[in-house]
Amino acid sequence: MDPETMVMPLILIVLFFPFCTSVDTLTPNQSIKDGQSLISNKNNFALGFFSPGNSSYQYLGIWFVKVAYQTIVWVANRNDPIIDSSGVLSINQYGNLVLHDSSNRLLWSTNVSVQGTTSVAQLQDSGNLVLVQGNNKKVIWQSFDHPTDTLLPGMRLGLNRMTGLDRFLTSWKSQDDPGTGDYFCKINPTGSPQVVLYKGSTLYWRSAPWPWPTSLSAATSSSSFKYYFVNNEDEVSYYFFDDPSIISKEVVGNSGLIQKLMWNDGDLQWKEFWSAPKYRCDNYRHCGAYGKCESDDNVNKFECTCLPGYEPKSWKNWYHRDGSGGCVRKQLGLSMCGNGEGFVKVERLKGPDSFNAVWMDMSMSSSECEQACLRNCSCTAFISMNIDGKGTRCLAWYGELVDVSENSYVRWDLNVRVDATELATYTRKSNGFLGHKRQRAITIISLMVTLFLVCLIGYICLMKKKRRKTSPSKKKEEEENKRTVKRKLHNQSLYFTGAVGYLEGNELEENSRHPDLLIFDLSCIVAATDNFSPINKLGQGGFGSVFKGQLSNGQQVAVKRLSNSSGQGIEEFKNEVMLIAKLQHRNLVKLFGCCIQGEEKMLIYEYMPNKSLDFFIFDHTRSSLLNWGKRLEIIIGITRGILYLHQDSRLRIIHRDLKTSNVLLDGEMNPRISDFGIARIFKGDQIQDKTTRVIGTYGYMSPEYVIFGKFSTKSDVFSFGVMLLEIISGKKNNISYQTHPSLTLIGHVWELWTEDRALDIVDSSITESFVSHEVLRCIQIGLLCVQEDATDRPTMLAILLMLSCETTLPSPNQPAFVFKRPTKDLGSVTGKGFYSINDVTITKFEAR
Repeated sequence: MDPETMVMPLILIVLFFPFCTSVDTLTPNQSIKDGQSLISNKNNFALGFFSPGNSSYQYLGIWFVKVAYQTIVWVANRNDPIIDSSGVLSINQYGNLVLHDSSNRLLWSTNVSVQGTTSVAQLQDSGNLVLVQGNNKKVIWQSFDHPTDTLLPGMRLGLNRMTGLDRFLTSWKSQDDPGTGDYFCKINPTGSPQVVLYKGSTLYWRSAPWPWPTSLSAATSSSSFKYYFVNNEDEVSYYFFDDPSIISKEVVGNSGLIQKLMWNDGDLQWKEFWSAPKYRCDNYRHCGAYGKCESDDNVNKFECTCLPGYEPKSWKNWYHRDGSGGCVRKQLGLSMCGNGEGFVKVERLKGPDSFNAVWMDMSMSSSECEQACLRNCSCTAFISMNIDGKGTRCLAWYGELVDVSENSYVRWDLNVRVDATELATYTRKSNGFLGHKRQRAITIISLMVTLFLVCLIGYICLMKKKRRKTSPSKKKEEEENKRTVKRKLHNQSLYFTGAVGYLEGNELEENSRHPDLLIFDLSCIVAATDNFSPINKLGQGGFGSVFKGQLSNGQQVAVKRLSNSSGQGIEEFKNEVMLIAKLQHRNLVKLFGCCIQGEEKMLIYEYMPNKSLDFFIFDHTRSSLLNWGKRLEIIIGITRGILYLHQDSRLRIIHRDLKTSNVLLDGEMNPRISDFGIARIFKGDQIQDKTTRVIGTYGYMSPEYVIFGKFSTKSDVFSFGVMLLEIISGKKNNISYQTHPSLTLIGHVWELWTEDRALDIVDSSITESFVSHEVLRCIQIGLLCVQEDATDRPTMLAILLMLSCETTLPSPNQPAFVFKRPTKDLGSVTGKGFYSINDVTITKFEAR
């Protein structure tokens, strides 16, 4: 062959070779301009200039080569775009990668210190752009340490504790703008590390705390996907690997969605492998503090519940399917520090936010963990688990339990601290199922107890037969001794005369030993009230006076001083001490203690600065301070307080004098039920009682109580119904109406209800704030409560459910006391009874 003919192909091959060979390295004497790129060795990734979407700007970035359409995984100058196609990437005289535009303006630089001036840049097959020091091949900078919105296999997300380098992902502003967006994803190392997603400065989503089902050892959640977690003194980080033949990435989108995506060559699309937040329960604090979010496919079911020992903070918001306000303790007044408290296990959870959690020592058993948490009164929950077979460790929370949800993948068993009452409730539930052997043993014991009782009853019958032979005078003396009880408190003698159906003196003595009940010295109360100064007088009633006082520690109190001349006052005193000392609920007024010295008998209550409910709703000026939202909260609070009295407390209590003047308001306008002087205790399965001594306030008393002296929980329901209608209307029950002067408020509301004009009764001061369907529902509940037949009235539990959810309500029947009763007829209702014909039984000058 002619030598000249052979030379020409060789020249062409040499000239063409740089353009058909993959170039992955940039040296100091080279540069990259628009239309040029670096390609990794195995043709996985490319580095060059691009314009996203419909944008006319240019950026320097890295993208997949083998994906059908350009998918950017890293951007250098994301916040400094090139306005034309004049961008140039090169290595400057100091060994740094630099990006300039046509005006030689520096848009981006690696900005690291290079020993010597020789360095080269290389695009690796992992998608990592590295700057290597020429003399020792040391990597002095890499794009994996400065991610944008994408995490690639082998790329670490997290904190290097040695250097302080924090690697996190930040979303694009939009599909056309790779600038720093609103969302960023990082690892929060505080407490127990967890992956968190922020929207601006607001926490938007978080993963379960470490340890996850896989930690340092790789685990397989699919045939190829493996992820790792490192948590040691050098770093806390997360990374993953895939089969090299699979193209995958994790990305934070500009909509706030974190996605794990895999490329499908079959249909040329990205397939979602995992994403978050995806469900309602994924949103941070969706159910607030101490709330639990239950994942369910049923979108009609409200997903929020409360952890054991807690109840919704706002029943109104709960009713509107908004659980973000969270939950509060059911028994706020009951201590959870050395007071018989314990833990209730809640299974299969995503653990609470661990920002306030602490890992305890290794090799701590579950029981040791529980005891350690119990010893610290700030410890609210703990989890005990075995980590990778290296020993059992204990993670304890101190403070609020936030962002708890059910989880089908991360299944933690959370032990929640509860008070003694709640612990007993859950213990009874857990012991509710007995084995056959245990049942057999109980049957045998029951038979033995029955036999013993038969013998005991026989013995009692014989003793009664002997007592019948006792002389009348001796019997009278024994009865008198039985009805007079002498007790000493603080070396002072006090005599109480018993009354049928009321509390005996020994019950008061028992109550005086109540751990939360203080016995005050008379001198202390005299000093607190400035010797019962008229200036401090809050009110005057048939049983005595109420004074405002301030104890030496600054605590403001209300002092109820019984009149020496009132026989009923003594009974009321015993009743209130006995009852309220045993009642602890956030919707009941709290009794601090009592004072019994000489002739003085006093009760010391917490002071309510906002007076009583009637002070606001019946005044045209002050009523505007209670909008509909606050009134609904007050209604629900009163409901919960009465429900506690009827069902949830240790005693079943009938208040008998529920009215707006006996509902006090604390500093935050939360309702507190007060005045238990004529309350009665029902024992066992007792559902009704009868008295010939009818006491109460006309307009609030039920018809069966007024006419026959019969009272039950349904009597309180009637009183609640009257209060409910008064709260909505801002009018008193016994007010006169121009159209029908003989109608009561109940009668007026019933008339409007039958004419489909019930909203006409709404207080004019809340016409701009009320929600029509809520008010109509409350009016219907009020009419259900004041029905004439007690059996037709709902229970307080049913009322709470009616207020809390959109159940269909029954139609109310004819209410009682539609028309006013003439005052002269009152005396004929019960021969031995008496009424407070006025609206209140105590004249108030200030809050009490």
